[in-house]
Amino acid sequence: MSLEENKAVVYRFIEAYNDRRVDLFDDLVTPDYIDHAHQQQGLESFKRLFDMAFKAFPDWHENIEDIIAEGDKVWVLVKATGTHTGEWNFSGVTLSPTGEEVTMMMVFIWRIAGGKLAEGWEVDDELDFFKQLGVIGYTEKGKRIFQET
Repeated sequence: MSLEENKAVVYRFIEAYNDRRVDLFDDLVTPDYIDHAHQQQGLESFKRLFDMAFKAFPDWHENIEDIIAEGDKVWVLVKATGTHTGEWNFSGVTLSPTGEEVTMMMVFIWRIAGGKLAEGWEVDDELDFFKQLGVIGYTEKGKRIFQET
C-alpha cells in the first residue's frame, strides 16, 4: 500500500471512532491487533476498550492535528477533548463521573498491514489527564514551583 493509502486507513479509523461506529473496526483493524499501550491483543478486546471509553466520555472527540507516514507506519498527533460524565474503569479501579472537561494531546503510531491497523502504540500525558479530572493535584511545594494561571 502507498503512504497515502496507509494514512487514509487512519483517517477512516479516527472518523469511525468519532462517530462511535465500532462496527466499522472489523474493516479497519486486524483480528489479531496488538495494542502495546494497553497491553492487550485482539480486535474484540480493542473494541471493549472503546466501548468503556465511550461510556465514561460520551462526547470524546479526536481531531487530527498532524499525520506522517513512513514505510508501513503512520504517526498521528491528535487533540482529544471530552467530558467525564460516566463511570470509568481503568487498571482495576473505578472512577465515578467527575463532570470535568479534559483536553489531551496524544501521539499514536500504527503499523498498517493489508489495509488495516495491525499494531499500535500511544504516547500521552496521563498525569496531566488525571490532574484535569481532579484525581491528582500538586503538593504545596509543587504549587509554589508550578504556579497555575
